[in-house]
Formats: sequence, C-alpha cells, structure tokens
Amino acid sequence: MTGQSIYLTQPFSYAGALTRPNHSTVEPVVMDATNPFSADGLPGKKVNGKFVPLVAGDTAAVLYGIRVRSFPFTSDQDLARQLTNPANYTGDALVRGYIGVKVNAGTVADNGPVYIRVGGGTTAQPVGGFEAVVDATTAANTVLVENAHFIGTTDANGIAELAFNI
Repeated sequence: MTGQSIYLTQPFSYAGALTRPNHSTVEPVVMDATNPFSADGLPGKKVNGKFVPLVAGDTAAVLYGIRVRSFPFTSDQDLARQLTNPANYTGDALVRGYIGVKVNAGTVADNGPVYIRVGGGTTAQPVGGFEAVVDATTAANTVLVENAHFIGTTDANGIAELAFNI
C-alpha cells in the first residue's frame, strides 16, 4: 500500500497572541476606556500614562508596544462599554518578544521589514495596522518599525509572527 500525505498548514497564531511567551517581555498597562483598541495585536503608545492605539500622523518613535490578546478574550470595546468614565482597565503590552499580528498589505518575507499605517487608512488597511510593504501611493502613510521584523510568512488568515524589540 502506498503512503498518502496530507499537506495542511496550521494557523500560526491569533492576532495579539504571544508566539514565544518564554522569550517575551509583557508589561501591564492602564488602558483608556474612552479610546479602546479595535482589535488585539495592534501597536500602541502611551498618552498621559495610558496605553492607546496609534492614530494618523504618529511616527515610529511613539511606539511603546503591541496590544496582547486579552484573557479571557473579552474585547477592549466590550470592557470599555462596561465601565463608566473616568474608570479605566488594565491590559497587557508586549514591549519585547514575539507575537502574532494581522498583516493588511504586502507579502511577508522571512526577516522582512515591518511597517505601520499612519495615514490614508481604509477598511482593508486601517490606521495602526501592520503591513509588509511601504504604501505605494504615499510613502508617508506608512512608517518603518526599525526594531521589528517578520518571522517566516503569513498563514491562510493573514497572521504572521513578528519579532519586536529583539
């Protein structure tokens, strides 16, 4: 009887999930209930002591960390709706290590550059999202994250492993 092999690529991760927890530094942060992240695995900055998403016009210099997936997987928007202002909540930010991120544009290459969209956002390529290529129409719409690179390629869901601040 001849052998049969089934070729199946497993998903690498989920956006915001640590891929190598033993080699990562995650810090607890205070989140801003008035400015929640739209999803996990997105870059953020500190403003007035709170960890918030990047916005249009930000530079790579303001990048503090990457939003780590919540446990027990309650979204930031749900938490923000449960609280009354000025109450905030705690979350986690990856400041060094490996994490799964959604890549919105470009073809990820092993050890390839990492860009964050900071202008010209669309539904498919939102401001604050990770990309593997500089914006073709306006280069200023994306910023290079010098201390990050991709590991391998993306899975079928567009998730790639990202090494940050290593």
